[in-house]
Amino acid sequence: MFTIGLVGGVASGKSTVAEMFAELGAVVINADAMAHNVLAQPEVRDQLVARWGTGILAGDGTVNRSAIARLVFGDSADAEEQRHYLESVIHPLTRRAVEDKCERLAAEGKEVFVIDAPLLLEAGWDSTCNTVLMVDTPDDLRIAHARRRGWAVEEIDRREAAQLPLDIKRHRSDVVIDNSGDLHQTRKQVSIFWREVVVPQLGD
Repeated sequence: MFTIGLVGGVASGKSTVAEMFAELGAVVINADAMAHNVLAQPEVRDQLVARWGTGILAGDGTVNRSAIARLVFGDSADAEEQRHYLESVIHPLTRRAVEDKCERLAAEGKEVFVIDAPLLLEAGWDSTCNTVLMVDTPDDLRIAHARRRGWAVEEIDRREAAQLPLDIKRHRSDVVIDNSGDLHQTRKQVSIFWREVVVPQLGD
């Protein structure tokens, strides 16, 4: 089993790069989506309500992720404290779910996994990866991508305050994909990485 940890800034194009790996045969594990499933667990919802009250719930009784985001994203001391609490609840369960899924699929013959996790380095998940790959995208392009999602620049800043600085992510990555050009250029880099790094590991 060969595992690639995927990192980058907010709206850097990690999902696009993950799709390129999927086209080459990798299994992409979206840790953010799995964390959403963890939030839906009744015991997790009850823990969060016990701390923050029923104001974090949607009309149907499920956890309102936007309400949680308003509490935990930002660079204030309070936001940091609330974020650490949320991570202490969510990260262990999400990591277990990710590892279980990888082990199950590896037993079925899958060999290459891409872990797309916004806080992969912050949560220490890089220790389980064979290599860490950063999708490096200029700020102006990231802002344009985020605006297409309906995010304001302030939302980007709030989310990035919860993550390691890009320079540190770059330093801690084994490989950097330059996503400043068009999709063809990005795909070419992914293909080279697959051919030169991943393929030699297959069948070992």
